[in-house]
Amino acid sequence: MDRLWAAPELLEVLGDWADRPGPMYQRLSAAVRDAVAQGNLVAGDRLPSERDLAKALAVSRATVVSAYDDLRAESIVDSRQGSGTRVRRGVAPERTGRVHGGTATAIVQRLIDTPGEMISLGNVTAPGLDLLTEELHGLVREDLAQVLGESGYHPRGLPRLREAIAARYAAAGLATTADQLVVTTGASQAIALVTQLLLTRGSTVVVESPSWPGCLDALRAAGVRLVGVPLDDEGIRPDLLARALPEHRPDLVYVMPNAHNPTGVTMSAPRRRQVADLAARHGVPVLEDSPDPGLDPLPVAAFSPGVTLTLGSLTKPVWAGLRIGWVRAPADVAARLARLKALADLGSPVLDQALAARLLPRLDALTAEREAALRERRDFLEAALAESLPAWRWRSPAAGSSLWIELPGADSVAFAQVALRHGVEVVAGAATDPTGAHDSYVRVGFNYPPRTLAAMVDRLRQAWEATGRR
Repeated sequence: MDRLWAAPELLEVLGDWADRPGPMYQRLSAAVRDAVAQGNLVAGDRLPSERDLAKALAVSRATVVSAYDDLRAESIVDSRQGSGTRVRRGVAPERTGRVHGGTATAIVQRLIDTPGEMISLGNVTAPGLDLLTEELHGLVREDLAQVLGESGYHPRGLPRLREAIAARYAAAGLATTADQLVVTTGASQAIALVTQLLLTRGSTVVVESPSWPGCLDALRAAGVRLVGVPLDDEGIRPDLLARALPEHRPDLVYVMPNAHNPTGVTMSAPRRRQVADLAARHGVPVLEDSPDPGLDPLPVAAFSPGVTLTLGSLTKPVWAGLRIGWVRAPADVAARLARLKALADLGSPVLDQALAARLLPRLDALTAEREAALRERRDFLEAALAESLPAWRWRSPAAGSSLWIELPGADSVAFAQVALRHGVEVVAGAATDPTGAHDSYVRVGFNYPPRTLAAMVDRLRQAWEATGRR
């Protein structure tokens, strides 16, 4: 069936269309041309109206009119009265492997394309800490011979790593055994495995609203229906969750209790107990995504009389390049996850796991070091924003690496387009909440050195002033 593209959806496949040479209309027509060539737009797809696309892109209608004229002249699109502008039949795509589909398309593509001069706030990660070098040298000196003497196949995960993770949970008050754990290649694979195990096409999942678009896309890829429940200062609202569970009868509840992305809220211990009790009462499993494996408060699983799966990862406290995550679950569920893991890749890289096992006992110190650096950068960014953009509003997060900022009287999708043209990629609220409830918000990360943060604020100020002039 031919697809009717809404303007915000089309922005996802156009990417950094404005970061091209030439007049604005030629940049836009070139981006549409590339989207057709790459198969993101296919024959028969109907493009947004000139007025709607101009509003979403924060450009004049004349720019879109000229771009569509260019595309018609090249026989890429045609227009008919009453049926709009469509990609022409017979236009053959060139499959180039560009990532497309979902609300996080542009964010994922940023990982693939070279960033150039763009300051991207879609994926903000920090370099590895010095301790990584120290422990890597120690691994080579002390553990490498033993590791190389093993078979190398560990679908559940390297035993010593699972034991170290179990010991960390147990020491904090959540009794855990190694057979309750499956090591994964990052938290993303953990989400994919849990989704494969518990959900089928047509399943319903309750999620927080807003939430991180990459996680939402992973769930949508399984063909599930998402039901959003708003948050407050303590996390997902229990009154609305209590209403959603019997109304929608979900197959899973998905929450991010630690340093929620994008709001920065950390769910309180009483709220975690409420979520666990509600889910158990309705017989719904809980998937808690805690990439930062801090255990204060304890995970939802510590309060749960039902089935709760807990995701952890070393990405944030250690380094994004160390792709080690895990799932903690009841032993029988972990065994089924391990079979899916074996089918996927026979096990995560063993040397990475061996390094992670050495790092786990020092994780509290690593986390404290990382959080101290983040607090300094958060304070720097907040001061710079307060001075340069006093109309913007946000709540200072106690944890996490980003600010969830409300733009007064502005459409964040349109502002994000203007910001792109000033060299900054922000995450618009529309990508985190398809209902439209957060369309005036943007996510701005602060895990950059102060010099970059200062340049970013200056570019955002220029983009905001340009938005105001419009």
